[in-house]
This record gives sequence, structure tokens and C-alpha cells, in this order.
Amino acid sequence: MTGPATPSARPAPAANAMWGGRFAAGPDAIMQAINASIGFDRRLAEQDIRASRAHAAMLAATGIVTDSDAAAIGEGLLTVLSEIGTGAFPFRADLEDIHMNVEARLAELIGPAAGRLHTARSRNDQVAVDARLWVRDQCDAAVDGITALMRAFVAQADAGADWPMPGFTHMQVAQPVTWGHHMMAYVEMLARDRGRFVDARRRMNECPLGAAALAGTSFPVDRDMTAAALGFDRPTANSLDSVSDRDFALEYLAAASICAMHLSRFAEELVIWSTAQFRFVTLSDRWTTGSSIMPQKRNPDAAELLRAKLGRILGATVALFTVMKGLPLTYSKDMQEDKEPIFDAADTLMLGLAAMTGMVGDMQASRAALAAAAATGFSTATDLADWLVREAGLPFRQAHHVTGTLVALAEARGCDLPELDLAAMQGVHPGITAGVFEVLGVANSVASRRSYGGTAPDRVREQVARWKAALDMA
Repeated sequence: MTGPATPSARPAPAANAMWGGRFAAGPDAIMQAINASIGFDRRLAEQDIRASRAHAAMLAATGIVTDSDAAAIGEGLLTVLSEIGTGAFPFRADLEDIHMNVEARLAELIGPAAGRLHTARSRNDQVAVDARLWVRDQCDAAVDGITALMRAFVAQADAGADWPMPGFTHMQVAQPVTWGHHMMAYVEMLARDRGRFVDARRRMNECPLGAAALAGTSFPVDRDMTAAALGFDRPTANSLDSVSDRDFALEYLAAASICAMHLSRFAEELVIWSTAQFRFVTLSDRWTTGSSIMPQKRNPDAAELLRAKLGRILGATVALFTVMKGLPLTYSKDMQEDKEPIFDAADTLMLGLAAMTGMVGDMQASRAALAAAAATGFSTATDLADWLVREAGLPFRQAHHVTGTLVALAEARGCDLPELDLAAMQGVHPGITAGVFEVLGVANSVASRRSYGGTAPDRVREQVARWKAALDMA
């Protein structure tokens, strides 16, 4: 009997043409599986071909390759791009990645001239430029998606600028605010998100092409030409940093995580507000589902899923930080693990922005339910304390104590503060006059909060007008 074959008894894999004469045998099948990235980095095809065409044009302009070879390369790359677009391109795992797949197909199309394309570059600067181009595009897409969501929130704020609702701290009724003011809070959050993507894009807009493997190149390349052709502001200044940097991806992921956190916060509010206990909003059939057993249910599944999606984006951020934290300069194969987290996070963010824009645009707020809730929980207690300071001359701490005593009295009587009679109030503090009732109503309360950034309807309308102009909402 013979025992199981030992690893040394296996036939040696055939040599891989990618590595020229250095290796006598090809990689083990498991090594090939762990090494290949074509299953996911094919998403960089458009960026890879764009960068290669720019590189080929520069090689011709600097006399490194002939004009005829550069023209053949450029046309051949367009053919490859067309094949990828139509689904006719033969992706091969044995060629590892998008770069070698494109180059191998180019060689089949145009012959030996294809071999000149890789002059004065490496896969290290090639993937660095491809990834920057892709992430830069995602920054632009995020800005557009956030802008659309901001417009949806501004429209809600415009419609309900003077609708009272409860403001909460600790999920307890705190003070009355307006629906419009609450909506505009998310506009401010999203504006910061948008700014982070704009800032990240500006910082990443330097071109690493020409850094080659890590040390630059001895060929007389024109890095300014390729940077300009690809829409970058300038070439990167240090070849070591150029091929080892993934800060641009980390910044994108960090901005995406913060934005997704904001989406998750509003998703949580939608889940709460759409319950029978609140009834603040109704979500349309487009963004809700039913139950397989309870026919009365309208479940806010889209909001719940958005609330969970943050975990994927935050997980991608942590994953890439973990990949990068221990890497010495310059490129290590670990960095191949940057793409799947970025791709997944970008897909998830754009889906989340589109879904939230749809929900915010469709949701119907109940003005009556908001107003009724705004008048509960002694929400005008702070107005009473402020009145005692202004009109009765009490120090705020004493006014706070008097107000707390009145709240306890109202609670014992089963009524709200405006329902206490004047005599009962004066029994707690004789300086209280009938004028106090002018501030105890919810409408009076919100109208009085006129400080810049406050909830008074006229202040809300000022902010709505400002953002409508900024977002080109005619």
C-alpha cells in the first residue's frame, strides 16, 4: 500500500510567464488563490486603462517609445475597455490582477508593442494611481448623494418651519422646538460630511504615476504631463510615499463612517417616530414592509437596515487601518487587502444615501401629533425659569428651584404648567404675575428662542433660505 502523497511528491506547477526567468515553477494552486485579486480589482478597469493611456501618451511625448507604438497601445486599450464594458473580456485568475489581465489582452490585440507600455512604471505606482482615481470618483459621488439628501431635508424644514415638536435630551422631553429646526440639524451634519469628502478629495489629488516600484525611474518621464492628463493637481513629491500611501483611502473611509453614523442616527429617529406610541411620521409603502403573520404591521425595514449598514462601513475603516498600521516602507502585498473594504464601503454608503433621500422625501410628518407631544412633559419649564429671572429678578439657580417646585405641584395635580392657576403659582413664589402665562404656551416658547441658530420659526426660515440658495433650490 502507498500512503498519501506528500507535498514534495506533487508535480511542480508549470512556470508562470509573468515572472520571466526568475522562477522555474509556477505558484501552488492555493498560493494562486490567495494571491489573485482579479475577482475584485476588475472594478479598477476603467481607471487602469485611463492611467495606461496617459502613461503611453507621455512615453511618446518624451521620446521613450515611438509615436506608432503609443498610438497602437492607446487604440488597443480602448478595445480592451470596450470588451470589458460588453462583458466579452476574458478575465484570467492566473494573471492575478487587472493590470496584468489588461496588458496580456493588449499583447494579444497589438503584438509586441504592448510590452513597451510598462516602461518606466511598476504595478506599485500603477495600482496607486488606479486606486486614487477610483476613490476620487467616489468622493465626487458621495458629494452628489449628500447634496440630494440635504435638499430633501431642507424641503421638509421649509414645509414645517413653524410646527412645534418636542426636543429631547436623554430621550426625555426637554424643550419645544420646531420640525423645521430638527430637519435643519441634519442639514448641518450633512454639510460637514460633504466638506470632509471635498477636503479628502483635495488632499488625494496628487498623481503617484512615475514613482515606479519605489525609487522613481531613470527614464526621462514627464510626471507633470501624466498628472495633468488624469486631472490631478500635481505629481506626488516622494516616490517612497507615493507607492506606500493609502491615507487617501483611509480618509475616504473615515468620512464615509461619519456620514453613515449620521444616517444611522436619523434612521433611529425614523424607527422611533413611526411607532404607534409616537406617530410623528408615516413612511410610505415604498420604504416599509409587512409581516408574514401580523397583517397590521408596517415595519420601517429600510430605516432599520440603514441603521445597521454603519457597521459595514465602520468595519471597513477598521480593517484598512489594521492592514496599514504595521507596514514598513514601501509596498507590501498586504496592501492588496485595501480594495474589498473600500469597494464595499463605497457601495454601502451610496445605497444608504439614496435610500435615506427617498425616505426623507416621502415621509409625512403629523403636525397634530408633533404639537400634542410638544406640550407634554413640562416642556416649557425652562421658559418659566427664564421668566422668573427676567421679570421677577431671581438668580437663575433660585428660579430653577422655584420652577422645579411648580413642576412637582403640577405633576401632583395631574396637569401641565400652563394649567396651574395663578394663586397656586404665587403660593410657591409671590413674585409670579399673570404675565407668566405668556411664556408657558408651546408656540410662545418656540417663538422666543430667537438667538442665532435657535428654533424660532423666523430663524429657521432664515436658515432654510440660506441653504436653498446654497443648494440651488429655486
